[in-house]
Amino acid sequence: MPVIAVLTLELHIEQSHSLKDKRHVVKGLKDRLRRRFNVAVAEIDGQDSWQRSVIAAVTVSSDRTHAEGLLQAVENDSARMLGSMLVSSGIEWL
Repeated sequence: MPVIAVLTLELHIEQSHSLKDKRHVVKGLKDRLRRRFNVAVAEIDGQDSWQRSVIAAVTVSSDRTHAEGLLQAVENDSARMLGSMLVSSGIEWL
């Protein structure tokens, strides 16, 4: 039976002073995660905020262990890239 896993990343981009500044960070993160991990990525909240964003990365797999490992790698890579901008993260199973 396939499993669907969603990793949610909450960002606070303190140095952002406009939506354009924020979009630069968010687009870079989304592109990197898609390219490196082949996951679906979207901004799901905070679109109108200059300094806040919530990003979701989703994977579908026949193996829960594989999906969990993949999203853990996505989270670790995001944390390295974002540093203190990453406020919180969590995985949800659907």
